[in-house]
Amino acid sequence: MSSFLSRLLPPYEIPRPLKAGMYHWMAPDDAPIPYRLHLRVEDDETSVLIVNAATVVHLNPTATAHALQIMEGASEEEAAQAVARRYRVGRRKALQDQRELREQILTLATIPDVDPVVFLGMDRAEPFGEHPSAPYRLDLALTYRCDAEGELDPLARKRVDRELSGEEWKKILSTAWEVGIPHVTFTGGEPTLREDLRDLIEHAEAQGQVTGLLTDGRRLSDADYLETLSQAGLDHILITLVEGDPSSRKGLENAIASDIYTAVHLTLSPGPIGKSQKILQDLVELGVPAVSLSSSGTTDELFVELSSARDHAADLHLDLIWDIPVPYSSTNPIALELDTIPVGAGRAWLYVEPDGDVLPTQGLDQILGNLLRDPWSEIWAKAQS
Repeated sequence: MSSFLSRLLPPYEIPRPLKAGMYHWMAPDDAPIPYRLHLRVEDDETSVLIVNAATVVHLNPTATAHALQIMEGASEEEAAQAVARRYRVGRRKALQDQRELREQILTLATIPDVDPVVFLGMDRAEPFGEHPSAPYRLDLALTYRCDAEGELDPLARKRVDRELSGEEWKKILSTAWEVGIPHVTFTGGEPTLREDLRDLIEHAEAQGQVTGLLTDGRRLSDADYLETLSQAGLDHILITLVEGDPSSRKGLENAIASDIYTAVHLTLSPGPIGKSQKILQDLVELGVPAVSLSSSGTTDELFVELSSARDHAADLHLDLIWDIPVPYSSTNPIALELDTIPVGAGRAWLYVEPDGDVLPTQGLDQILGNLLRDPWSEIWAKAQS
């Protein structure tokens, strides 16, 4: 009897575990809507899918298997067949699941105001309730110099005694990719003072990482220089607009006119109440899609102005960015309001100083280790403790 049944029902082969690691996929050039995916598969076969370096989706093992098929370029039919074989489910059900996942990904990639952390195929959980296996972003302060003469940001002078070389930064970028960090931002100081910035962007992009730049915009007033960064693959720019500086303004105009997604950071300073509203209106007229806001102090008047600016930005349909670092001396508006460390610090992102020291977030005097000297596992363990 057993021999007869074995002919009818061949023994079920336990599928090989899904291979842990980082996977990268980009929509083809002729796609109606371009978007970019990173899939980080964990050892337990769950995964984190990161859409356009902005929306984080947590997947259970079955959904991970479906997502892997997308990353490997399989068609809907091919993906459904592979998942049906793996989990011994009907092909029709597997095809339905595959189509639904693709539709959900496209929705997340094309609708800007969706929940930034969502969960598909598993129970809802707090976005930062548990530590991921690696952060989603690494903020790299390439230099704390503020101008071509080499003047350092006053608050940064005592923090570092040297800048890493280009090759050392490339090692850090490679380490970040190997441990599963899909997104890096280049900040400072003023990162465009580094003549190797283009090379660093190219290195990160060649690996598959999303790259961002935080700058005062002055160097972007040179359209040819901006084009070199665009050709290197730079994905987004946050310009810390210097009020009254023509070169900073011109850099913003050039960036808005380019193919690179560009947002603006404003540091509010003492002045007439409502001054920020005029600035925000001007940014909207320029075509700026999003802003980041902070204050140069903690007076009651500045708190009022910050709150007013935030509300006015919403009225103008400007997206508000709160979790990207700004030049070292500026203060995150969320931290100002909550008087606490931003919730994603040390979990969703880490911050690296010009000498390679790693902090949970910008400005926090807690060194977790050095990316050139210490094993990543030790640095990450300290971030989680």
